[in-house]
Amino acid sequence: MMNTQHLTDLIPLLLLGLATFVLAGFVKGVIGLGLPTVAVGLLGLAMPTAQAAALLIVPSLVTNVWQLLAGPRFAALAGRLWPMLVGICVGTWAGGGWLANGGNVAGMALGIALLVYAALGLAAVRLHVPKRWSAARVSALGAGMGVVTGLVTAATGVFVIPAVPFLQALDLERDDLVQALGLSFTVSTVALAAGLARDGIFHGHAIGVSLLALAPALGGMYFGQWVRGRVSASVFRRCFFVGLAMLGAELVIQHLR
Repeated sequence: MMNTQHLTDLIPLLLLGLATFVLAGFVKGVIGLGLPTVAVGLLGLAMPTAQAAALLIVPSLVTNVWQLLAGPRFAALAGRLWPMLVGICVGTWAGGGWLANGGNVAGMALGIALLVYAALGLAAVRLHVPKRWSAARVSALGAGMGVVTGLVTAATGVFVIPAVPFLQALDLERDDLVQALGLSFTVSTVALAAGLARDGIFHGHAIGVSLLALAPALGGMYFGQWVRGRVSASVFRRCFFVGLAMLGAELVIQHLR
């Protein structure tokens, strides 16, 4: 009887996980980002943020490596962005334990991060790094943005703020931007996995479940790529950010109770 009851209790969580990773992969397929944001945000409604972050590791890593390798300028981008990438690792490691021990604070931080990201997206905020800045100055800014991104990652499991606005501010060509995002997200995923493993969260069971989440994420991403050329990207992005804002607000309200 206990086993049957346990299975009955587990089915809704499995269905939520399946639907979440299909949707998260779909969003990433359409706009090139959003898998960890959607996955951690939705799963965070039903489980601790740290557990949700652990489940996204394998799907996030595979889809981001896929995105990274699809572009032609990996070496050039890595040479330009390495200070930011090192900063991400330093920040994520420095914030180790925040997700594991954050409790309601981690959930609240995730909700606030989603609200900020959604607000920036809906406002179409687009910053620009001045062309006159020296390479050293841009590298220093990138390192700082990387450290902050790492700290946000360590607190929320989401690694879009402020890395995405910074990369957009560099005025990269579209294909280079997509590849740069893949590079940044790949490094963030590896750094997050290392931190969660150190805290005893990303272990055998979590790795197995994360592997199971890969198939629905890839299926959703493939479908999203097919849809990308058939829908208005701007309309889809607005809908995405509105939904993200609603999700962030729900997380904040949930963790205020």
